[in-house]
Amino acid sequence: MTPHKILQKNTDAPAFWQVDILWLILASAETTNGEYSLIEELCPKDSGPPPHTHVQREMFYIIEGEVKFTVGEEVLDASGGTFICVPPDTVHSFRVISETARILNSYTPAGFERIIFEAGVPAASRTLPPKGLAPRVDPETLSKLIRDVGMTVLDREDVLRK
Repeated sequence: MTPHKILQKNTDAPAFWQVDILWLILASAETTNGEYSLIEELCPKDSGPPPHTHVQREMFYIIEGEVKFTVGEEVLDASGGTFICVPPDTVHSFRVISETARILNSYTPAGFERIIFEAGVPAASRTLPPKGLAPRVDPETLSKLIRDVGMTVLDREDVLRK
């Protein structure tokens, strides 16, 4: 395997809008030989995924803002400077509490970012997207893509009400 040396600023990273979030793909499977992905997210208040699992280890670093995480049975309040590591196959979710939050989100191995590349809408600006913007793919294609990257979305919104 040939090591890659990629220098990319977040201002040059591919940018997408999906689920009310701006996603900047800083490193992907393509640039890391599939080992790692790194995504910067700008998230509005009340945004965040439903409880889910995936085969990748997921790490979060909160740059700014306040975010409530549920990881397994734990509820964690995170703010700027907080790092959270979610083991593979662990139920987790988060919800932004502040007006916005900026988060670095990484996965090992890479792969999750396919959902953003394939279903996200290329961002017209590096700002929050219009609220409720639909993905570029139909629900059936999105469900297949989610399964293909090893993610399972759970029907457990009650987890966030703790």
